[in-house]
Amino acid sequence: MAKLTVEDVFKINGVPTHTFVKPSEFSRLKVALRTPGRGVVVEGPSGIGKSTAVTKVLDELEISADVVKLSARIPAEVEYIELLPELGDFGTVVVDDFHRLEDATKARLADLLKVTADQEDPKRKLVIIGINDAGKALIRSSPDLSNRIDVVKFEIEPDAKISELVAAGERAFNVKISASEHVVEKARGSFYLAQLLCMDACVSAGLRKNPTTR
Repeated sequence: MAKLTVEDVFKINGVPTHTFVKPSEFSRLKVALRTPGRGVVVEGPSGIGKSTAVTKVLDELEISADVVKLSARIPAEVEYIELLPELGDFGTVVVDDFHRLEDATKARLADLLKVTADQEDPKRKLVIIGINDAGKALIRSSPDLSNRIDVVKFEIEPDAKISELVAAGERAFNVKISASEHVVEKARGSFYLAQLLCMDACVSAGLRKNPTTR
């Protein structure tokens, strides 16, 4: 079996496997995502772990294969996002980088969220992911939406969560990061920064592959 590389363990792109730690809002997000019809807004700073948490919850709910994931950074997918209000029973759709959409598109999605929630439609569920105040942007577009969506805020994680990530990486990579306390401090509650700092520590020490033969 091939050795793990440092980038396999401390991932700064994509969804972590060996070092995934459930964020503080994980349980609340899970309840929101399994509630039929009701819209979900996941907001917080860039790199805080919003998209990863949504992916992991969908995996736990065993519905990932049935979910359509779209990004406002991809022009072709923006066209699909703009068509959502006309698509009828579209199932569960995740719209990432919501903050990058035009205001008119945000307003249409706000109307769609309201109608879907009022109908408690089990065949349509919209999940919005965006940086800080994505929920406020929606509510500005449609003020009567405030009680019809679940807004899950991702903020800085406690040191214990960051320590859990570092420890998981140490086990997976079979190393001891002597500066682990420094990593926790400098990560400032960000899983992404913790991954990056751990990777840098391993690379600086010349550890690019798991030192134990597998």
